[in-house]
Amino acid sequence: MDREVVTELVAGPRDENVRDALDEAEGWGSYAAELRGVLGAVIEASGADTLEVSELFVGQPLPDELSALRNGLEISPREAVDLAVGMAAGRGPYCRLTSTDQLRIESGWNGFVHLLMTPEMAGRMAGLHGDDVSLEWRTAAPEPADGSRIVDRPADAEFWAAVRTATAELTLLCERWAHGACGYRWFRVTSENSAEVAEAVRPRSLLCVVSDPELRLDADLLDDDFTAFKVPLTPGELTYRSYPGGADSLAEITDEGFTFMLKDSAMENWRAVVPDSDGVVRARWEDFREEDG
Repeated sequence: MDREVVTELVAGPRDENVRDALDEAEGWGSYAAELRGVLGAVIEASGADTLEVSELFVGQPLPDELSALRNGLEISPREAVDLAVGMAAGRGPYCRLTSTDQLRIESGWNGFVHLLMTPEMAGRMAGLHGDDVSLEWRTAAPEPADGSRIVDRPADAEFWAAVRTATAELTLLCERWAHGACGYRWFRVTSENSAEVAEAVRPRSLLCVVSDPELRLDADLLDDDFTAFKVPLTPGELTYRSYPGGADSLAEITDEGFTFMLKDSAMENWRAVVPDSDGVVRARWEDFREEDG
């Protein structure tokens, strides 16, 4: 579907106040209820029993009821509607919801939701209308082919054997399971707990290994993206805080009880993707390393 001409249905609030204030607007309840009906009707027309989550972005800690959310998770139509309405409300978490080659749901701005579908499916939705929801049909151009380099190394037995070899030094492993400041976990890996960490990481996560990292408090790193850690760095999951965009001062870090800083660029050299249960790597994570030479 990504590289074929598709039909796009753009659903959004008619009320300008709802567009501006979203779920704080007086008219949000009516809009959200009608949006749910539109989303439900489109998903039903697609024939989907489940929709797959991808391109997940988590900027805030997930609530308990969404703690299992991850890329590759298949969710029910009701759960998909809940997520789409949450994205429209500006709460997130944000993601792409896909039903095979029939339907793709994405978040827009100001309470809008974009639904991309085949022309044949759009023809079955010709009578769809809304009072509080504006509906605009468009012809969407095919998405361009992705020319970026993708991390294609699987986190397989060979990968974990290399990690165990590296644990003679201090070895840290970052599991990025979603985009966003709250979309990852950090572990200290040792020869004793490597198998446990391998079991804990989620399919389709990007793993970044940093062996013998240069950990320090350094004012020269304040302008860069970095991660701060607390001591002690005991084996297992670590306490950390991400500083995308850097920080204003070292005091901002130490006052929160953090002791070490690690620049995020240190994570770019050794990467792999956790395969699905059948051993196939299906997640697409961009490789930002510079070309050799």
